[in-house]
Amino acid sequence: MTQEEKLAGWVLLFDGRTMNGWDDPRLKTPPGDAWSIEDGCLKAHANPRMTEDLFTKEKFRDFELVVDWRISPGGNSGLKYRIQEHLFVAPHEHNGERETFEQSVERSFRNPVHVRPAKGQDYVIGFEYQMTDDTKNSDAKGNRKHTAGALYDMVAPSAQPARPVGEFNQSRILVRGNHVEHWLNGVKVVDSALDAPEVLQGIQKRWGVAPHVYKLLATQPKKDCPISLQNHGDEAWFRNIKIRRRAAN
Repeated sequence: MTQEEKLAGWVLLFDGRTMNGWDDPRLKTPPGDAWSIEDGCLKAHANPRMTEDLFTKEKFRDFELVVDWRISPGGNSGLKYRIQEHLFVAPHEHNGERETFEQSVERSFRNPVHVRPAKGQDYVIGFEYQMTDDTKNSDAKGNRKHTAGALYDMVAPSAQPARPVGEFNQSRILVRGNHVEHWLNGVKVVDSALDAPEVLQGIQKRWGVAPHVYKLLATQPKKDCPISLQNHGDEAWFRNIKIRRRAAN
């Protein structure tokens, strides 16, 4: 990082060598096989025993963040902010019928798991900057609100400037009060607010069956929150992660 960046308030979130500043899953939930450090990157591993995100130890309210990332072919990942909760979610059947994921999250919220089984997912309730291979990921191909740069499930990106899979993209996220901007490779692709009608409609559409989750996202009782990198079960790499605090609008 340059001296000019330091003077402008930027700090590195990842030093390229260690998990310093991050809640290391290798210590939290051994063996913690979801994440490692590879070639100067934080790497999300495919099909870990426990699918869990990587959290910053520090909390942020209003900020500007820049990160370089690349995804494996067909892969899906993301960065979450304004995180309200995270909890263990295990698949469940009720009367012989498998629950939807959203129903499983709500059940897990009502009845948290205190002793985790051998496999499962640590799910993060928050707002997500989507990072995906738009050309091969079935979720992205079926819904523009699931493509790279989207405010996942809520606001579709206005353009699709993602680079070919295997190349690094650069994302920039600006959060000031409820105002959010998502940038991808120098192009502003989302300019919205976390309490905008389109966002609240997106929350209702997905989480209407999960009233606890809906209320958390719609009201955001927590404003000072960690930031997380998502392990969605696919390989992904993150580097050059820096952040600076910004004043609210």
